Amino acid sequence: MHNHHGKMFLYNSADYSTGYLALDAAQLNQLLKTLVEKIDRDLRSQVSLKSIKPHDPIQVQHIPTPWQLLGTGNYAAVFAHPDYPDLVVKMYAPNRPGFEDEVEVYRKLGSHPAFSQCFYAQDNFLVLKRLQGVTLYNCLHTGLRIPKQVILDIDWALDYARSRGLRPHDVHGKNVMMQKERGLVVDISDFLREGSGAAWDDLKKFYYWVYRPFFSPLRIRIPLVLLDMSRGVYRCLRILLKRNA
Repeated sequence: MHNHHGKMFLYNSADYSTGYLALDAAQLNQLLKTLVEKIDRDLRSQVSLKSIKPHDPIQVQHIPTPWQLLGTGNYAAVFAHPDYPDLVVKMYAPNRPGFEDEVEVYRKLGSHPAFSQCFYAQDNFLVLKRLQGVTLYNCLHTGLRIPKQVILDIDWALDYARSRGLRPHDVHGKNVMMQKERGLVVDISDFLREGSGAAWDDLKKFYYWVYRPFFSPLRIRIPLVLLDMSRGVYRCLRILLKRNA
């Protein structure tokens, strides 16, 4: 980790595994500097993030051109700028928890091909390596075939996280992705909390016992309403059986 005038750069330049791989440390610092200037000048000064209810996605207003909103969660929103196609900015809503924990998780993870990577963090926003792909949830919905290698990659990534002193849990179909038939883990924000990892174990059982023998050969598409119903039933069963995710 490098600290420049109170600003945190959380990368080893040799680990920069996006499209900017050819950049040396000085060039990478300059790239991040120009992006952070755009964030401070354009994005943070204009965008509005409001968290109305803790369990609902935050509301985002006044997104300046040419910034794009990629997604929202209960605590944060993710933005992209067309001049920086391999990076995203994750910004936490005011008075919402999680920023410090997420920075710490990325510090422990360092560089790994199945995870994103944090290059800069300050004032409730992080600059992260952009992960492209399709969530396993959407693969089930569209009938896109999920190779076994994707599951093995995610297993390998979660084992790596445990080896770094983290506790991966609540890993489900919406926060893991497939890119070019390889597995990625998208959401690491809860990896400091206690959890059993049962959600991922249950998803693997579904994959090996149901998906591979029945769904995959027929390329069955599961309607979104059915996927959401099954997630709700699964959550209720987990509560009844007192199983942590």
